[in-house]
Amino acid sequence: MTDVVIAGGGPVGLALAVELRLHGVETVVLERLAEVDRRTKAGAVHGRAAEMLDRRGLTGRIAEVQEALLAGRPTPAHRGGVGGPQPRGHFAGIWVLRETSHPTADVMMIPQDRLEEILAAHAAELGADIRRGHELVRYEQDATGVTVTADGPDGRYELRAGHLVGADGGRSPVRKLGGFTFPGTDGIITGYQAIAEPDDPGFAPRGWTRFPSGLMVNGPVPGRLLMVEFDGPPADRDAPVTLDEIQAAARRITGTQVTLKSASSMTRFTDNARIADTYRSGRVLLAGDAAHVHSPFGGQGLLLGLGDAVNLGWKLALVARGEAPDELLDTYTRERHPVAERVLDNTRAQVALMRPGPHVDALREMFSLLLHHDDANRHLTGMISGADIRYDLGSAQDLVGRCYPPDLTVRLPTGEEQRLAALQRSGRALLIATRDRSAGGWEGRLDTVIGSCDLAPGASILVRPDGFVAWTSDDPVPLDEALTRWSGPARVPSR
Repeated sequence: MTDVVIAGGGPVGLALAVELRLHGVETVVLERLAEVDRRTKAGAVHGRAAEMLDRRGLTGRIAEVQEALLAGRPTPAHRGGVGGPQPRGHFAGIWVLRETSHPTADVMMIPQDRLEEILAAHAAELGADIRRGHELVRYEQDATGVTVTADGPDGRYELRAGHLVGADGGRSPVRKLGGFTFPGTDGIITGYQAIAEPDDPGFAPRGWTRFPSGLMVNGPVPGRLLMVEFDGPPADRDAPVTLDEIQAAARRITGTQVTLKSASSMTRFTDNARIADTYRSGRVLLAGDAAHVHSPFGGQGLLLGLGDAVNLGWKLALVARGEAPDELLDTYTRERHPVAERVLDNTRAQVALMRPGPHVDALREMFSLLLHHDDANRHLTGMISGADIRYDLGSAQDLVGRCYPPDLTVRLPTGEEQRLAALQRSGRALLIATRDRSAGGWEGRLDTVIGSCDLAPGASILVRPDGFVAWTSDDPVPLDEALTRWSGPARVPSR
């Protein structure tokens, strides 16, 4: 019997495997595909998702991939104001987002397939059992565990696990077999992504261009095309994408007779937006696209999915190890569901703002003017980056429930300064204490460092493994109570 089976070995499932293995939880990952999917998907990680990778010490590996990919390439140019603050991102192709309500990490330019390789290597190094070419076909749960039936290269077999997590994509078999409800809105667009070689490189302007017949995004990397038509969802999403289909869409949108001499990494998508009513049914949980689907605009898919993984991982680990009560898993849906709902809403709004026509032209112009106001810009940038997420942890303290960047400096009594990220490699909760305090009954679940930081000068701070502040000494709640809530009861009475 294993502790946790994860169905789905994409970035979300692998990130969850990393989190579980940091706590010594036996983890098996079942991935249907025998090889990493090389098709064009997300091209970058930003905001709180980039911070999660930093906290787990993966920025060095990512930087190596970035340097190799960007060698010799021009730096992408975004359309923004000349001479003023340069934009950090866009909303519906309007490149004006520049400020956040709370600081967050810079963008990590790395394709999704390369990120998946890095996470897989790290999870394997930590001891995760990653099985490629293995597909979950059914499961049954009872009071003591989940029996998973899978098909592998050597035939069908069964696995017994304490918990099952579906990180198996938007058409999640785990979600469907478990009877999770998945309400939302149907798609109204057909979109394509590809790396193509046009006969006329200037057939469409670089960057985002709205044509009367749709949207064309040319770049930022050479040959990358993203196209959107607003005439309904694909007739057959499962049919193979062909060069002729991509070329026909490029011609319809741009009004040219461009010929695509070749195209690779071709994908088709739509903008259906749905979310499971709950992310947990007994011993079965959902994460990433299995729990919520939306269009890719704003680059929020990995942001949301990796956020699920880092929120769920330590909670599931504590429950699986018998160190925290089962009820801790209920906080996963309670905290992450509202975050996903907001992403679904803002992606729907972006699709509305990208439609062709003079009425939307006027709306975009007004929207752009509004975003020149700092408060509006910070609000929207914080939403897209996840910088302004605050979980309701039942405290009136402004710090509690917020995530703070891994670049935060912690000053030690010796005068040495350390980044917060360097103190969170273990995946355990972190107590930054103003005085010496033993981990007591939470040994192995809590790291303690004596020091202070600018977040709350002169105060002690409890930071959860996902980077969110759970308690400060200015809070009337005793520390032992906060530790019991988020790390389970002490093994022995704490001193």
